[in-house]
Amino acid sequence: MCALWRILKALTPGPKVTNVTRKIGSFSSLILVLGCIGSSAAQQPVPAKSTGPAESLYLKLRSVGLDEKKVFKIREASLDRASIHISLDDGTIAFTESVAGHITGAFFEGDGEILLTPPNSVERSSLAVFTGGAILEEKFSTAYFRFNDDVYGELTPFLRTAEDTDAFVSRWKDSVRDLSDDDALRLLLTMGDSLAGDEKVAPPSTNDHMFHAMLQGNKLGAFDVWYDTLLKEQIAAGQHKIVAAQNYYDLWTSFAIPGPRDAPEGESAGAAPNFDFDITDFKIQAEIAPPKDLHAKAILSVVARKDCRRTLVFELSRLLTVQKVSADGSPVEFIHNQALEGSQLARRGNDVVAIVLWSPLRSGQKIELTFEYSGSVLSEAASGLLYVGDRGTWYPNRGMAMASFDLEFRYPPAWTLVATGRKTEQKELGGQQVSRWVSERPVPVVGFNVGRYAQSVTYAGKVAVQTYATSNVERGFPGTGAPATAIPFIAPGQRIGEFAAPVSAPPPTPSENVKMVGSTSAKAVEFYERYFGPYPYGTLALTQMPGGVSQGWPGLIFLSSFAFLTPDQRGRLGMDRGHLAMAEQVVAHETAHQWWGDLVGWSSYRDQWIMEALANYSSLMLLESHDPVKFKQIMQAYRDDLIDKKEKGMALTDAGPVTLGLRLSSSQFPDAYDAICYGRGTWLIHMLRTMMRDGERKSAPGRLKTSADEPFVQVLRKIRTDYEGKSISTQELIAAFEAQLPRSLWYEGHKSLAWFYDGWVGGNAVPGYDLHGLKFTDKANSTLVSGTITQDHAPHDLVTAVPLYASVGGKNTFLGRVFAEGEESQFHISAPLGTRKIVFDPEQTLLSRAR
Repeated sequence: MCALWRILKALTPGPKVTNVTRKIGSFSSLILVLGCIGSSAAQQPVPAKSTGPAESLYLKLRSVGLDEKKVFKIREASLDRASIHISLDDGTIAFTESVAGHITGAFFEGDGEILLTPPNSVERSSLAVFTGGAILEEKFSTAYFRFNDDVYGELTPFLRTAEDTDAFVSRWKDSVRDLSDDDALRLLLTMGDSLAGDEKVAPPSTNDHMFHAMLQGNKLGAFDVWYDTLLKEQIAAGQHKIVAAQNYYDLWTSFAIPGPRDAPEGESAGAAPNFDFDITDFKIQAEIAPPKDLHAKAILSVVARKDCRRTLVFELSRLLTVQKVSADGSPVEFIHNQALEGSQLARRGNDVVAIVLWSPLRSGQKIELTFEYSGSVLSEAASGLLYVGDRGTWYPNRGMAMASFDLEFRYPPAWTLVATGRKTEQKELGGQQVSRWVSERPVPVVGFNVGRYAQSVTYAGKVAVQTYATSNVERGFPGTGAPATAIPFIAPGQRIGEFAAPVSAPPPTPSENVKMVGSTSAKAVEFYERYFGPYPYGTLALTQMPGGVSQGWPGLIFLSSFAFLTPDQRGRLGMDRGHLAMAEQVVAHETAHQWWGDLVGWSSYRDQWIMEALANYSSLMLLESHDPVKFKQIMQAYRDDLIDKKEKGMALTDAGPVTLGLRLSSSQFPDAYDAICYGRGTWLIHMLRTMMRDGERKSAPGRLKTSADEPFVQVLRKIRTDYEGKSISTQELIAAFEAQLPRSLWYEGHKSLAWFYDGWVGGNAVPGYDLHGLKFTDKANSTLVSGTITQDHAPHDLVTAVPLYASVGGKNTFLGRVFAEGEESQFHISAPLGTRKIVFDPEQTLLSRAR
């Protein structure tokens, strides 16, 4: 089983997806370094091709066995890697055979113990969700260690002669061979440079230390612990789980080594080696043969940001087979095998392809890589409705990074193809259609869709919104009478079975509603342009996509067939009012991703929530502008979904804060990502907006004239300007709001939102509030109100800016925000003369429990 692959996919960002986790798309730094190729319980065969020195080394690393001459008794030894302490108290250890002069593994049986202490409350809480403790302290009986440093030399002083070594090797040799493929690619990254045959060729960094422990815990069962200096988060621990026949990889904890680290200015410490280079341009020629096949040639212009390794790793769909890779016209070695599908987050599992250059790239060096590949990456969900599997990886890429694209597609007549970019050419050649699409500005990712579509064009000012849909819905769509094969766009935590429609109901025809969908998106574009600035691209294309997933790309949106339903059709599927309102937001949500997610990106998996929350809240701002009642219904539904008790008596909010990203969905909380990153994330943005609004009207009464002038919108406009074509982190988002923070929101005299970042963004509480002991003292022109705010269902250090209103004559008057901290907080506030009633947050601006 490839435990690493499951971890990597749990941390992988990708194209914008509505109401589902990011299962597809480009890499995080982890996937680039640790992505295990070809691992499975039933060993996947290596493609039939001549084996070069790099692949030969890789194959040895993935099938290395135990060395019968290196079996020892060991006592009172230990291995320390930063925050990881492993004790080998008493037992037997056997080291693996040498590969290219290096010992890379060891198997231990006996009495051992691991101690791992996460550095902060977020990671300690995450660990406790899965292990029951904030510190990982577990005795183990067996362990397989894989490493790229001198563990053998480190343990030599503690080794003694062992008896019956043949029996030990015989008992564990098969297990070791099965486990050895997990880290083969990672070790190849370290050892690949030596293949150049030139002793003068030095690796780009001496800070390359990797240690992976696969442990059989006495209480916790089998689990993994990693230490890898090439990663932004060098330490991680997790476990594979199967629950209700579903595979998960629970990432218990993942964090960077505390303290300063050496890194060039403007670069994250411990960045993965694949971020040592940039891909500035892609030129892709693809031939589409519906309903299944794609044949493509991708030319990548690569430039080294600094000295690189010989081995470069790219992501490419496991459904595609690479025939050839060239560098500057000369063939180079490549390794491309299937990767085992991992957790539910990765059920469309992607693969990686590693190429090995003739020598390491040096800083500033440019190279052109050419990939030739093909495969059955498409499927026909209904007549004329195709689905492109693994949409983010139909071309080799290294992650969500800005680049220019030149795409050429060849496909049969009677089909319509829509792609990212501006269509610069459309012609017929050799009985095929040929279209060319060129990006108007660097974009992070590109895609295409093809079908037998009905078309419609709607204009949002000068922006043409083109909508494409077929006359059919996919097989298994509710109401078609066929078994359901996909989950529709639904509210967080909902399942298709809850919306069962009568079999006799006629299936909808999406092509009948293309104008409705296009008009909805056009209105959203006009609204967002007014608030966030000009639409970033030339045109916007909306295309139908089978299943329940909707995805946003630069200038191109794939909409679930459910998005093409009228409100009446959705109602016939049995959606209640709250979930019906949320389903209607999908078009506006995906349109908002053109600004938040495509134009402005996110820095890491911990920041991905920002784009989902901003896109979601932008769509809700549009809704609020014409239907504030529905807006409140949706916000209430998000809150209720967070705190309602689910299976095992736990609420989804218990899974953790938004900054855990895809780690939130686990065997304990399969649906937590949606509820927290969409639901709680939307609430966090709403709280920032309303705090800024309240602070402005308190600090400068009468200044706020229209919603487009409010401080919140001004901050978002600046973010759009400052981070256009870049990525933003959670800390940078908070800093942007801090810069415009009204004086009345300064906490303890400091112009800082550290309290909001620590308690609300980095926390998971949904508190309850109440007012007690109110006293009213009339003065000459006002009434002084004092009392106590109680805060429960929250940690003792949670700080909240609580809005208070005076209720006089049936009318609520805003008084201001007071800070509540801990269980009880005293307050004093001035109110209109004669006030005898204080109201807490009547406009529902806080994520809080109903009283």
